[in-house]
Amino acid sequence: MKMNLLGDSGISVSRLCLGTMTFGKQNSEIEGHQQLNVALDYGINFIDTAEMYPIPRDPDTQGQTEMIIGSWIKEKRNRDRVVLATKITGPGNAFAHIRGGDLKFNQKQVEEAVNLSLKRLQTDYIDLYQTHWPERPGNYFGKLGYSHNAAQIGTPIEEQIEALYKVVKAGKVRAFGSSNETPWGQMKFIELTRQLGSDSFASIQNPYNLLNRSFEIGHAEIAIREHCGLLAYSPLAFGTLSGKYITGSPQGSRLALFPEFQRYLSERAKTATRQYVSLAHSVGLEPAQMAIAFASRQEFITSVIIGATSVKQLKHNVKSEEVDLSGELLQKIEDIHLQNPNPAP
Repeated sequence: MKMNLLGDSGISVSRLCLGTMTFGKQNSEIEGHQQLNVALDYGINFIDTAEMYPIPRDPDTQGQTEMIIGSWIKEKRNRDRVVLATKITGPGNAFAHIRGGDLKFNQKQVEEAVNLSLKRLQTDYIDLYQTHWPERPGNYFGKLGYSHNAAQIGTPIEEQIEALYKVVKAGKVRAFGSSNETPWGQMKFIELTRQLGSDSFASIQNPYNLLNRSFEIGHAEIAIREHCGLLAYSPLAFGTLSGKYITGSPQGSRLALFPEFQRYLSERAKTATRQYVSLAHSVGLEPAQMAIAFASRQEFITSVIIGATSVKQLKHNVKSEEVDLSGELLQKIEDIHLQNPNPAP
């Protein structure tokens, strides 16, 4: 397993990261522990979670994902072998059940959220702490256009950084990052963190896959030049790039259970998916492994977050590390992209 540095934090993370948002909903505690064991056996030391998980959101299960990871750490006594990343929930009416619904990134809320995550994770420090999405309105979660609203600025980024830096100085967090952030927001976090004389801002976690390469447009140069690499989520576009949804949603699949997730099912996305799946098959590759390998080989990538609902699926996805993407294959991927760019941003 290739290892990469997490920004300038000095923390070394595996190029593949285990995403855990199914733990506590689609996966039981036992199944979650099995996945964590397999990931560690395959050389994955990086685990990503969030206080709001599992998904889909549910007041009755909120926080259980962190608790499952925490019970595994307690049982295995292996805290020193893993890098834990979690996130503080951003504002939204759908999340009023989390910390009383006062979901700002100010000092009070950051401290409360960190302490609750530490308790659930059964650890005394978090390696990477991330804002799950911006507190201010913006063009993220599939929005392309930007509509400015000067009246809705949220907690100033300076104040957010001071709050995050305080938990770093307290030893509760080693580094922090953002998720679903814009290029402007990413640069503000980097610049203002450095004004504190710190390298604590280490990463950005945004979607990146064959159907959504929008990160390349405004973020990629920042990620490389500023040593703030991407933690890519949804490398399989919610499973669609495996090809299993081309003829419908198989019984028991994620999109069969949660049909509201339609981001990667537009007609343009389906057309591109069929082309990528066909290309993979034509060169003897599994479509899912080709898709993950494509993402993980990008220069601006620090780690690619892979999620699974079974150990079998997890092992299959980890084998993407063994995939060789020839120059000819990469050009064919690029040809498909140019014909139908970013059909599911």
